[in-house]
Amino acid sequence: MYAVIRVRGLNHIRKPVKDTFTMLRLHRKMHCVLLEDTPINKGMIQKVKDWTTFGEINDDVLKAMIAKRGRKLGDVRLTPEEVETVFQEIKSGKKPKDTIIKPVFRLTPPSGGFKKSIKGHYPKGELGSRGDKINDLIKRMI
Repeated sequence: MYAVIRVRGLNHIRKPVKDTFTMLRLHRKMHCVLLEDTPINKGMIQKVKDWTTFGEINDDVLKAMIAKRGRKLGDVRLTPEEVETVFQEIKSGKKPKDTIIKPVFRLTPPSGGFKKSIKGHYPKGELGSRGDKINDLIKRMI
């Protein structure tokens, strides 16, 4: 499962890329979505790689992100039972119902800031594929 975080803003984006962001539900900076490892999702990630950072999320970080940043409709936090339910549904490959949890996680800017230039690709910058290093970034953003 991939975690995709939008890092750059709205300026100078072509219409096909804007449409891809709409399909991914990444409307603002510091928003994160979870995507399954499918060819369609990989193609969309490839199209927006110059505005996002992404990588494979592990179970500990996923559970922490759901507990801290997961919200129900009406911006209501999840109870510990709901956190466990949503985590098990995501791990089993089911999509959690939108009534249980919103599909977008609103993260804060990373504590300590971005370490390098945002415009470059990882490891020289912040954009593109990070692999397992995305977990370190998400921990700083939760």
